[in-house]
Amino acid sequence: MAKILSKSTSILLIIFAIFFLSTYVSAETPTFSRNLSPSSLGLKREKLTHLHFYFHDIVSGPKPTAVQVAHAAMTNTSSTGFGFVVVLDDPLTILPENTSKVVGRAQGIYASASQSEIGLLMVLNYVFIEGKYNGSSLSVLGRNTILSKVREMPIVGGSGVFRFARGYAQARTYTFDTKTGDAVVEYNVYVLHY
Repeated sequence: MAKILSKSTSILLIIFAIFFLSTYVSAETPTFSRNLSPSSLGLKREKLTHLHFYFHDIVSGPKPTAVQVAHAAMTNTSSTGFGFVVVLDDPLTILPENTSKVVGRAQGIYASASQSEIGLLMVLNYVFIEGKYNGSSLSVLGRNTILSKVREMPIVGGSGVFRFARGYAQARTYTFDTKTGDAVVEYNVYVLHY
Protein backbone atom coordinates (compact mmCIF):
# COMPACT_ATOMS: atom_id res chain seq x y z
CA MET A 1 0.00 0.00 0.00
CA ALA A 2 2.92 2.37 0.75
CA LYS A 3 4.26 1.70 -2.73
CA ILE A 4 0.85 2.57 -4.25
CA LEU A 5 0.54 5.72 -2.13
CA SER A 6 4.03 6.86 -2.88
CA LYS A 7 3.52 6.13 -6.58
CA SER A 8 0.27 8.16 -6.55
CA THR A 9 1.93 10.88 -4.55
CA SER A 10 4.84 10.95 -6.98
CA ILE A 11 2.49 11.27 -9.95
CA LEU A 12 0.56 14.07 -8.23
CA LEU A 13 3.79 15.87 -7.38
CA ILE A 14 4.98 15.57 -10.97
CA ILE A 15 1.64 16.87 -12.32
CA PHE A 16 1.68 19.73 -9.79
CA ALA A 17 5.29 20.59 -10.71
CA ILE A 18 4.47 20.61 -14.43
CA PHE A 19 1.39 22.77 -13.86
CA PHE A 20 3.27 25.15 -11.55
CA LEU A 21 6.24 25.50 -13.89
CA SER A 22 4.08 25.96 -17.00
CA THR A 23 2.06 28.65 -15.22
CA TYR A 24 5.23 30.34 -13.98
CA VAL A 25 6.89 30.25 -17.42
CA SER A 26 3.81 31.53 -19.29
CA ALA A 27 3.26 34.27 -16.69
CA GLU A 28 6.85 35.46 -17.04
CA THR A 29 7.07 35.30 -20.84
CA PRO A 30 6.06 38.64 -22.38
CA THR A 31 3.90 38.54 -25.48
CA PHE A 32 5.32 40.29 -28.52
CA SER A 33 2.21 40.08 -30.67
CA ARG A 34 -1.30 38.75 -30.82
CA ASN A 35 -4.14 38.70 -33.30
CA LEU A 36 -7.01 41.09 -32.65
CA SER A 37 -10.40 41.62 -34.18
CA PRO A 38 -10.83 45.15 -35.63
CA SER A 39 -14.03 45.42 -33.59
CA SER A 40 -11.99 45.05 -30.37
CA LEU A 41 -10.55 48.50 -31.17
CA GLY A 42 -13.97 49.94 -31.99
CA LEU A 43 -13.33 49.76 -35.74
CA LYS A 44 -16.38 49.28 -37.91
CA ARG A 45 -16.70 48.80 -41.66
CA GLU A 46 -13.97 50.18 -43.90
CA LYS A 47 -14.98 53.06 -46.19
CA LEU A 48 -13.51 54.94 -49.16
CA THR A 49 -13.24 58.74 -48.85
CA HIS A 50 -12.39 61.20 -51.63
CA LEU A 51 -10.78 64.50 -50.60
CA HIS A 52 -10.22 67.41 -52.99
CA PHE A 53 -8.10 70.44 -52.11
CA TYR A 54 -5.41 72.81 -53.34
CA PHE A 55 -1.86 72.82 -51.98
CA HIS A 56 -0.17 76.27 -51.93
CA ASP A 57 3.63 75.98 -52.03
CA ILE A 58 4.89 79.53 -51.40
CA VAL A 59 8.67 79.89 -51.62
CA SER A 60 8.82 83.67 -52.20
CA GLY A 61 7.90 86.84 -50.34
CA PRO A 62 8.12 87.84 -46.70
CA LYS A 63 6.22 84.77 -45.36
CA PRO A 64 7.14 81.68 -47.39
CA THR A 65 5.48 78.40 -46.43
CA ALA A 66 8.27 76.28 -47.94
CA VAL A 67 11.92 76.96 -47.09
CA GLN A 68 15.09 75.33 -48.40
CA VAL A 69 17.07 74.08 -45.40
CA ALA A 70 19.88 72.13 -47.06
CA HIS A 71 21.61 71.45 -50.36
CA ALA A 72 24.58 69.49 -51.65
CA ALA A 73 27.75 70.98 -53.11
CA MET A 74 26.54 69.89 -56.56
CA THR A 75 22.93 71.13 -56.23
CA ASN A 76 23.53 74.46 -58.03
CA THR A 77 25.24 72.75 -60.98
CA SER A 78 22.74 69.88 -61.24
CA SER A 79 20.13 70.17 -64.00
CA THR A 80 17.57 68.67 -61.59
CA GLY A 81 18.57 70.52 -58.41
CA PHE A 82 19.65 67.17 -57.01
CA GLY A 83 20.28 67.32 -53.27
CA PHE A 84 18.15 70.26 -52.11
CA VAL A 85 15.87 69.75 -49.10
CA VAL A 86 12.81 71.89 -48.33
CA VAL A 87 10.70 71.98 -45.16
CA LEU A 88 7.09 73.02 -45.68
CA ASP A 89 3.97 74.08 -43.84
CA ASP A 90 1.72 74.76 -46.84
CA PRO A 91 -1.96 75.70 -46.59
CA LEU A 92 -4.56 73.36 -48.10
CA THR A 93 -7.60 75.21 -49.43
CA ILE A 94 -10.98 74.36 -50.95
CA LEU A 95 -10.41 76.53 -54.05
CA PRO A 96 -7.20 77.46 -55.91
CA GLU A 97 -7.19 81.08 -54.71
CA ASN A 98 -4.97 81.73 -51.70
CA THR A 99 -7.88 83.59 -50.08
CA SER A 100 -10.03 80.44 -50.17
CA LYS A 101 -11.01 78.65 -46.96
CA VAL A 102 -8.10 76.74 -45.39
CA VAL A 103 -9.06 73.13 -44.56
CA GLY A 104 -5.63 71.92 -43.47
CA ARG A 105 -1.87 72.12 -43.86
CA ALA A 106 0.72 70.03 -45.67
CA GLN A 107 3.61 69.68 -43.22
CA GLY A 108 6.83 67.85 -43.90
CA ILE A 109 9.79 67.69 -46.24
CA TYR A 110 10.45 67.37 -49.94
CA ALA A 111 13.84 66.78 -51.48
CA SER A 112 15.24 66.54 -54.98
CA ALA A 113 16.10 62.86 -55.24
CA SER A 114 16.74 62.29 -58.96
CA GLN A 115 19.79 63.10 -61.06
CA SER A 116 18.03 62.36 -64.36
CA GLU A 117 14.72 64.25 -64.03
CA ILE A 118 13.05 66.64 -61.62
CA GLY A 119 11.76 64.12 -59.10
CA LEU A 120 11.00 64.91 -55.51
CA LEU A 121 10.85 62.62 -52.52
CA MET A 122 7.72 63.74 -50.62
CA VAL A 123 7.52 62.97 -46.90
CA LEU A 124 4.59 64.85 -45.45
CA ASN A 125 1.38 64.87 -43.48
CA TYR A 126 -1.88 66.44 -44.56
CA VAL A 127 -3.13 67.82 -41.25
CA PHE A 128 -6.83 68.70 -41.38
CA ILE A 129 -8.41 71.51 -39.34
CA GLU A 130 -11.96 71.55 -40.68
CA GLY A 131 -15.20 69.65 -40.06
CA LYS A 132 -15.26 65.98 -39.15
CA TYR A 133 -11.60 65.63 -40.18
CA ASN A 134 -10.41 68.31 -37.71
CA GLY A 135 -7.39 66.91 -35.84
CA SER A 136 -6.93 63.99 -38.24
CA SER A 137 -4.05 63.52 -40.65
CA LEU A 138 -2.90 61.50 -43.65
CA SER A 139 0.72 60.53 -44.27
CA VAL A 140 2.29 60.62 -47.74
CA LEU A 141 5.58 58.98 -48.67
CA GLY A 142 6.33 58.89 -52.36
CA ARG A 143 7.86 60.20 -55.55
CA ASN A 144 6.62 63.38 -57.23
CA THR A 145 7.87 64.02 -60.77
CA ILE A 146 6.60 67.59 -60.84
CA LEU A 147 6.82 68.06 -64.62
CA SER A 148 4.42 65.15 -65.24
CA LYS A 149 0.83 66.17 -65.87
CA VAL A 150 -0.53 63.85 -63.17
CA ARG A 151 1.52 62.41 -60.32
CA GLU A 152 0.46 59.65 -57.97
CA MET A 153 1.81 59.22 -54.45
CA PRO A 154 0.83 56.62 -51.85
CA ILE A 155 -1.02 57.37 -48.64
CA VAL A 156 0.78 55.16 -46.14
CA GLY A 157 -1.16 55.87 -42.96
CA GLY A 158 -3.09 58.34 -40.92
CA SER A 159 -4.40 59.36 -37.53
CA GLY A 160 -7.73 60.24 -35.95
CA VAL A 161 -10.57 59.55 -38.39
CA PHE A 162 -7.94 58.20 -40.79
CA ARG A 163 -6.44 55.62 -38.45
CA PHE A 164 -5.32 52.55 -40.47
CA ALA A 165 -5.58 54.60 -43.70
CA ARG A 166 -4.18 53.56 -47.06
CA GLY A 167 -4.71 54.95 -50.51
CA TYR A 168 -3.23 57.37 -53.01
CA ALA A 169 -3.03 61.04 -53.84
CA GLN A 170 -3.13 62.41 -57.39
CA ALA A 171 -1.43 65.78 -57.91
CA ARG A 172 -1.88 68.15 -60.86
CA THR A 173 -0.08 71.47 -61.08
CA TYR A 174 -2.75 74.19 -61.24
CA THR A 175 -0.38 77.16 -61.49
CA PHE A 176 3.39 77.62 -61.35
CA ASP A 177 5.03 81.05 -61.32
CA THR A 178 8.40 80.74 -63.06
CA LYS A 179 9.62 84.05 -61.57
CA THR A 180 8.86 83.31 -57.91
CA GLY A 181 8.77 79.50 -57.85
CA ASP A 182 5.38 79.60 -56.10
CA ALA A 183 2.96 76.84 -57.07
CA VAL A 184 -0.64 75.80 -56.53
CA VAL A 185 -1.23 72.07 -56.90
CA GLU A 186 -4.65 70.40 -57.13
CA TYR A 187 -4.94 67.18 -55.12
CA ASN A 188 -7.47 64.38 -55.36
CA VAL A 189 -6.93 61.95 -52.50
CA TYR A 190 -8.61 58.56 -52.29
CA VAL A 191 -8.28 56.86 -48.93
CA LEU A 192 -9.59 53.64 -47.38
CA HIS A 193 -10.11 53.89 -43.62
CA TYR A 194 -12.44 52.77 -40.85
